[in-house]
Amino acid sequence: MADNIDPRYASKSDEELHALEQDRSLPIAEWMAVEAERGRREKARQQGASSATPAAGPVLAMDDARIGAGLAEFRSLLVPGEKLTAYAVQRRLFALVHRRTIVGATSGRFIALFRGFFGGYTPYDVRWQDLSDVSIRAGIFGADLTVTSMSSDDLGSQERPAARTTFRGLRKQQAQQVYTICQAQEQSWREKRRVRDLDELRAQSGGIQIGAQPGAMSGSSAPVSGDPGERLRRAKEMLDDGLITDTEYESIKARVVDSL
Repeated sequence: MADNIDPRYASKSDEELHALEQDRSLPIAEWMAVEAERGRREKARQQGASSATPAAGPVLAMDDARIGAGLAEFRSLLVPGEKLTAYAVQRRLFALVHRRTIVGATSGRFIALFRGFFGGYTPYDVRWQDLSDVSIRAGIFGADLTVTSMSSDDLGSQERPAARTTFRGLRKQQAQQVYTICQAQEQSWREKRRVRDLDELRAQSGGIQIGAQPGAMSGSSAPVSGDPGERLRRAKEMLDDGLITDTEYESIKARVVDSL
């Protein structure tokens, strides 16, 4: 889209493009052309800033005061010590009845800011340890980012997907940066949950007791509780999902059978 330069708008200033973008009487085809030219210019500025300062982090387009105000609201949600590492702004074309949504990846969570047309905002956040899945779909005019979170109980083996939210029409390059960070956090916490689930299943099967002092259970078996069929079913699900190996599954299975 950025390579298709429309000569009608390429010669206009940023201020003129901004005024056209606010013109609600402008036909949708021309509005999209204006938005495409603004996106092309923003991408060129970001690429220039990225090559000059590769470690500068997210780049704020100084000529867009509205996005600056939105990011100020976004940063007001950060707790002490939390840092914003990447953000993505919804394109104007997808925000006709509200101010643009902003999503971001921080050092501790994923945050989205739904901004009302007449002011105010509604925050949405997912801690990295509760992130179940993240996916991205890039279209012609923007990218859709889908985030699935978990409902967590005390035991890792009781976690289940709880909510799925899709953020539509984000700027593609920014959305890709947020997606990359979310994907890395998802993989990291998936491995941590796999280890925790395995420990809990072993404890339920009488193999170990989580939190017990070394040697406290020496020469004896931990009491087994719960339905054996349910423990075997859960272990088989973990095997099918690739969370445990065949050897680990057989070990858990043997402990459950021995406890009968």
